[in-house]
Amino acid sequence: MAEDHHSDRFAAFCAAVVRRLPFGLSRVVAPSFLGFALINGFTFGVDLLLLTTFHGWLGWPLWLAISLAYSCAFGLSFVLNRAFNFRSHAPVGRQVVLYVLAIGVNYAAFLLGVGAGLAALGVQYHLSRIIAGACEGVFMYSVMRWVVFAKRVEPEPATPSPAAADSRP
Repeated sequence: MAEDHHSDRFAAFCAAVVRRLPFGLSRVVAPSFLGFALINGFTFGVDLLLLTTFHGWLGWPLWLAISLAYSCAFGLSFVLNRAFNFRSHAPVGRQVVLYVLAIGVNYAAFLLGVGAGLAALGVQYHLSRIIAGACEGVFMYSVMRWVVFAKRVEPEPATPSPAAADSRP
């Protein structure tokens, strides 16, 4: 499958870069963190471009521009992280529900709380969005790695004990 080939190449690239990190960072930085940073750096750029388009050029209210840009960027982030970074083949339904819950928390706490809060205090809206983005990056990586795309270990089927096997007719 072409997608698997591309996701394998992306994972290999991230692993190769992480192996070359200086100062012992290769023992601390997971390849999936680098993949997340690359993907979400790209989608953050999409977010800022849409924010600028909606608010700066079209003059839409900041809350609406932030919300629409955020929704588009995070949808793209989910698809790219699922396919290329975490390479998940698990059923998508549960992952979407967990992701939507995570972005709801992220939206309220970081985007509106930090981003719009700083803008309301007089910080330029691009700068406030960048600061909020740093906070949400740490939160979202953690949620995506350990909750949304966590590798689920299926329990082994129970095998009958030797005593139970001997008691069968």
